[in-house]
Amino acid sequence: MPLAYLHHSDCLLHDMGLGHPEAPTRLHAIEDQLISSKLVDFIRYYEAPLATRQQLVRVHHPKYIDKILSFQDQPGSTYLDPDTLLTGNTPQAALRAAGAAVFATDLVLTHQHRIAFCNVRPPGHHALSDRAMGFCFFNNVAVGASHALTHYGLNRVAILDFDVHHGNGTEEIFQHDSRVLLCSTFQHPFYPYSGAEGGNNHILNVPLPAGTSGDQFRQAVLTHWLPALHKFAPELIFISAGFDAHIEDDMSQFRLHTADYAWVTQEILLVADKYAQGRVISTLEGGYALSALARSVTAHVKVLMRLM
Repeated sequence: MPLAYLHHSDCLLHDMGLGHPEAPTRLHAIEDQLISSKLVDFIRYYEAPLATRQQLVRVHHPKYIDKILSFQDQPGSTYLDPDTLLTGNTPQAALRAAGAAVFATDLVLTHQHRIAFCNVRPPGHHALSDRAMGFCFFNNVAVGASHALTHYGLNRVAILDFDVHHGNGTEEIFQHDSRVLLCSTFQHPFYPYSGAEGGNNHILNVPLPAGTSGDQFRQAVLTHWLPALHKFAPELIFISAGFDAHIEDDMSQFRLHTADYAWVTQEILLVADKYAQGRVISTLEGGYALSALARSVTAHVKVLMRLM
């Protein structure tokens, strides 16, 4: 089966201004690298649909959803936090990004594909149930995971987050839902300054210090993630795929390399093959050094395609 690749041109319309790191050029860089790597013959492209209100309300408060959607096509802009700007084009992009995770879930759980990658923005893992923050508006991976739990009746869904920032929104949304195992590595202390003191039996936070190398990251996955995953035996795996821990990305002080992203993807596939019928849905989170982002995503996708 080819990889399902979800995208939409609406995701390019969300623009928080000149110099903002979470820019439309991120998606262009990824797509250009995938084309130059000659992967198009192994990919089936799908346009991301708009997430529905019913899908969003599973993880977000209705008044918060209304607040975001009320800005659709409105002139001007407003800051929802110091670095998260809501514009008239944002609601459409955010609905596509969340809708991609839902449609990817449908494609995988109806056996049309085993693996899906959502090349969408804005990212989602900082979005709380009732608040935008950290470039995020709707929590894409949470919307997808909730769809798997509610619509398909799954009982064990894993979310694996290797973004350099703690996915505080995902943790908040699933804090009391033991059907979801959330495994997260992140730099600490660092934005959003959460996670180190949190966690429970199904929220596994692994804070790591500035300067963490690829070898240290790999050891954290081997020591913490994998035992938890084998005990949990997930029926489906989601990846919050952030690539801002790369050594070339000045948004953090981690020192990961492209090969580290290929390695962790391979480890995830081994777990998916054992427990989840090989079913994995990956959705883009961070990554702001365009060349490193494009190379890392391409390596990630190649492993998802089982070409590496």
